[in-house]
Amino acid sequence: MATTERLVRWGGARLSRRAARSLPWIGSAIALATVAGSMRRKGFLRGILDTGLNAVPFLGAAKNVAETVRGRDFIGDRPRATGVRPSRLANRQPYPGR
Repeated sequence: MATTERLVRWGGARLSRRAARSLPWIGSAIALATVAGSMRRKGFLRGILDTGLNAVPFLGAAKNVAETVRGRDFIGDRPRATGVRPSRLANRQPYPGR
């Protein structure tokens, strides 16, 4: 039994070390996958900055926890257009001579 327990502990420790080494890569891959949506919502520079911060292993996790506790993003979305855009046809001048 002692040998089996040692093998289980050794395997668990090796697996946890391997997972710990791969976590930063997984976080960066997720950040890169969301860059297009972030840039669409926040604009080019804000989207790049937000994604860059999320890609840094421990800083991104801390930023996401703080945003969750705070209830809103540190880097806000770009303002949306609130008014209705005028139609080009509404301001059209009549042809001269008609």
